[in-house]
Amino acid sequence: MHEVVISGTGLYTPPEAISNEELVASFNTWADSYNRQHADAIGRGELPAQAHSSVEFIVKASGIRSRYVVNKAGILDPERMVPDIPERPDSEPSIMCEMAVAAAREAMDAAGIGPQDLDAVLVAASNMQRPYPAIAVEVQDALGIRGWGFDMNVACSSATFGIQQARDAIAMGSARAVLMVNPEICTGHLNFRDRDSHFIFGDVCTAVVLQRAELATSAEQYEVVDSCLQTLYSNNIRNNFGFLNRAAPAGIGQPDKLFVQEGRKVFKEVCPAVAAQISGQLDRLALPATALKRLWLHQANLSMNQLIARRVLGRDPSPEEAPTILDEYANTSSAGSVIAFHKHRDDFTAGDTGVLCSFGAGYSIGSVVLRRR
Repeated sequence: MHEVVISGTGLYTPPEAISNEELVASFNTWADSYNRQHADAIGRGELPAQAHSSVEFIVKASGIRSRYVVNKAGILDPERMVPDIPERPDSEPSIMCEMAVAAAREAMDAAGIGPQDLDAVLVAASNMQRPYPAIAVEVQDALGIRGWGFDMNVACSSATFGIQQARDAIAMGSARAVLMVNPEICTGHLNFRDRDSHFIFGDVCTAVVLQRAELATSAEQYEVVDSCLQTLYSNNIRNNFGFLNRAAPAGIGQPDKLFVQEGRKVFKEVCPAVAAQISGQLDRLALPATALKRLWLHQANLSMNQLIARRVLGRDPSPEEAPTILDEYANTSSAGSVIAFHKHRDDFTAGDTGVLCSFGAGYSIGSVVLRRR
């Protein structure tokens, strides 16, 4: 069994951003138009009126203040409210591949490796823009990597589950190094006409290089001490979009073909499960909570992260112990915890330990204990 380290990470941030103020203005313009258009039915009680959103509501509900997106104009157009992402010819790189390559190059540079040093590519994300050929194989080709690759989806936990898959491949000797990337275009599956969720997601891509420890040469390396995965079936976060939709035309375009959730149930059920998993993992490793310098948590909701960190640490966490990036990036699904890790580890020295943890639809929970070498 080979020891495995994370030797580099990368981040691609789209150039366009949407503030809460801009998003609210678009939503409220649409809501007013909807209410005028359906005034008679609303008056008869046949349809509910669309309530306004507000900046205060968004911040209180989530802690989100802005988000990066691959297309701003289409989302903010009250007549459209969907990102405008034109199809590309098959001869051109897909948008997910393009994002993945940008993040991957940064991670590879940080690791000090080239394509010849990698044996596999994993694309782990909550949505893929096509069933096949795999985005991972396209990324592999774009970067000139020989070996194998595949796509995987465990919703918001895709990155931590991807780290586990990469670690296993390296530990068992089937790869020297693995590139794991998370191209998340979450605005593509968000219903921007749903007041309760129109603000949740943003777009981004993260990348992680994992290597056999004895081959790693980068100045900054994190030993993958342990990983723990868990899945529990729930309908409380769901998206029914799929290839069989065309076989039931009545359902095409319905709200359930986009992201839907029962937010209060998710909060109530997921938070204790995540905290219990991390605490149990630490107990198994004989690591007290006091040994943790950082919790790089999935960036879905500020209150969720504060509650989970409080349960794990036994006290209120400091901003440094449980860093937040969702105020700037919003929920970027599987990429969120990796962004937190990418941006908030400069103060780590040899021996410092943290937990990278994600959680989401499935339910799915992945937690990875990392130690600076």
